[in-house]
Formats: sequence, structure tokens, C-alpha cells
Amino acid sequence: MGSTATAYLTGFGRYLPGDPVDNDGIAARLGGTDAVTERIRRRILDANGIRQRHYALDEHGEPTELNEELAVKALRAAFDDRGIDAADVRMLACATTMGDVLVPGFASMVHGRLGGGPMQLLSASGVCASGLAALDAAVSKVRLGDHPLVAVVGSELSSRSLRQRRFDDIRAGMDSHFLRWMLSDGAGAVVVEFQPHPTRPSLRVDWVRQVSLAHEHEVCMRAGMDGTEPVVGSTWQDVGVADAEAEGMFVLRQDVTVLDDLAEAGIRQFEELVDIGLVDVTHLDHVVCHYSTNAFRDAAFDGLRRRIPTLDTDKWYSNLETRGNTGSASIFIALEEAWSTGRFSPGETILLAVPESGRFSFAFAHLTVVAPPQQQGAST
Repeated sequence: MGSTATAYLTGFGRYLPGDPVDNDGIAARLGGTDAVTERIRRRILDANGIRQRHYALDEHGEPTELNEELAVKALRAAFDDRGIDAADVRMLACATTMGDVLVPGFASMVHGRLGGGPMQLLSASGVCASGLAALDAAVSKVRLGDHPLVAVVGSELSSRSLRQRRFDDIRAGMDSHFLRWMLSDGAGAVVVEFQPHPTRPSLRVDWVRQVSLAHEHEVCMRAGMDGTEPVVGSTWQDVGVADAEAEGMFVLRQDVTVLDDLAEAGIRQFEELVDIGLVDVTHLDHVVCHYSTNAFRDAAFDGLRRRIPTLDTDKWYSNLETRGNTGSASIFIALEEAWSTGRFSPGETILLAVPESGRFSFAFAHLTVVAPPQQQGAST
């Protein structure tokens, strides 16, 4: 493919389990009906702006599907959208915060359930930014010419960790309740190819950029350890599963006091992209951003207006309010929805943005909508 080698997103899929759950229905799925928990839940929901979300739980709070099943259903939706099947895929890149099992890796489990032929696998772990990390790897292999077609999926089933049984008899402050009423389940997938879709528009991947600021920040979002810094002998593997459960190590926690710092750091990373010429704000048509609360959106708008006084917030797309926060899957679920609703036109540019609070990471991708080959003389 030479020096002009690039990659295109040609198929899009998502899967959201069960019926949407509104704010009044959360307690029925997750538990926590005492007055104190109810008060905290209402406070968090009022701030984050989420009105409905999906859980892979039945009406009694019992799991209905595995995380790997969510991933496979999103992948098959993307394959159907592209008109291919699993046998056409040569690499599968999977992102998740926590798989269903400790071993094997998540991508192996997804591949085993998906089927198809022999393929290269990648399991990208982390939190929200792992979705674009998986995309970055897929795009790189396509550009190198190693694989003509790669599938990428981000999938999360966090609800199993949010049920009341995890919170019984442990200290559960705002650091744990914050995520409990934020996170939900779902999966999103894309197909990456070395050439655009033959008969309809595609999204050309211009670049993907990831950066960690962990050298400057302590752990913000965590599970499996005591405190905010791991110490020899104090992780869940050191103390034993039963003791770790009793000590609340399996509860997802977040230091909410540093989230304003996360927003500011994300704005600085965006400004750096502008400064080095990767983003031209005068020709940026759409921003698809993952964030956990509308408070982050408002902070981002304020910060961006310092750099772009004429910022048109109509360019900003998020489905947080209706799909919830699905971690590594969120950016793909939002992209699929924006794409399928006809938001993009050939020639337009799109910035994907994902902040990750785990230990302060950020991921961005720049896309350009391209017309099918037979129309590219009129629009690219």
C-alpha cells in the first residue's frame, strides 16, 4: 500500500442488553433502597444527566448474558452492516475493563464464541480509553499491510459489580456510589479495512493518539487494592478472595475530588493537538466525546471556548443521557448511533475524544468522511 496506506471504518455495530432502565428502575435491578443510598443516588443522577441505560440483568438483578456475549452481538451487528462474516476477519482487537474470567484473555473468549477462522488477537485492558487503544492497534496493522480487514469491539458488563450484595457490610462512601450510579452495560464494534466501502461512505482514520499522565497523577478509578496506591501484600491476590470481598476491594471506586483536574488535563491535551496541527478547529465538523457526566461536558465547553470563542456546541455529539456510561464501549456506541442517524456527510471531519480517569489517560482519533470510490471525484 506504500506511503499512502491508510485505514477506513466500513462497518458499525452496537448491542445494548435488555430494555432501557430509567432512573426510577435502577434500584429494582441493582438494589440499594435504603434512605441514605436513595439520597446519594438521586444526587448523582441529577448531576450526571443520565436518564436511561441498559443492564444485562433481569428484573431480579440476576445476570442474563456474559460480557463476551455482548461483544459478539455487537461484532455481528457490525459484520451485518458491512456485509461480511467472521471468516473474513484476520484480526480481532477487544477492549474491556473486566472480562468474564481471569484467564484466558478477553479476546480469546470472544473469538471462541464468535467463530470464524484463524486470526490475530489483542486484548486491550484498562478503562474507557482501551477502546481507542484497540482501534489504534487495528488501524496500525491495516496500514502496515499485515491484515486487510480487522474487527474492533469495546464491551462492558459492569452491572455485576454494582449490585447491592457487593456493598453489604462494607464502607461505601461517595467514591464507590459515584460509579455505581454511573456505569451500565453495552458493546460497540467497528470494521477496519485498507480500502473504503465500495458503495457507501466510509470513515477514513487520519490518526489515533493516546497519552497517559500516570507519571503525574495517583490512581483515581480503582478496584482490587486497599487505598489509592498498591502496596506489596495489599492487593486482592495477596489477601485472598474472601478477605478482599469483605474489605470491599471488588467495589469500583473513584476519587471524585480530582475529576476537575481530569477535565482540565483533557482540555490541555486537546489544545496540544491544535498547537501541533493535528486538529484544525476551523475545519472540525463534529466532536464525538465520551464522558461520564454532563458536568464534564459543561467544563469542556467552557475550556474550549477559551481557545475557540465561536465554538458551535451543535457539533458536539454524545448519547450519554440515553445510553449511559459504558466505558470502553461508549465511544463506539456513540459513533454507531451518530453514523446510523445520518449525522455525517462526505468531506466532513470528526474528532473522537475519550478521557479515562483510571490514572489519567486520554485518547483521540481524527476521522474524515469519504464518499464511495465511484463518487470520490466529486467529494473526498
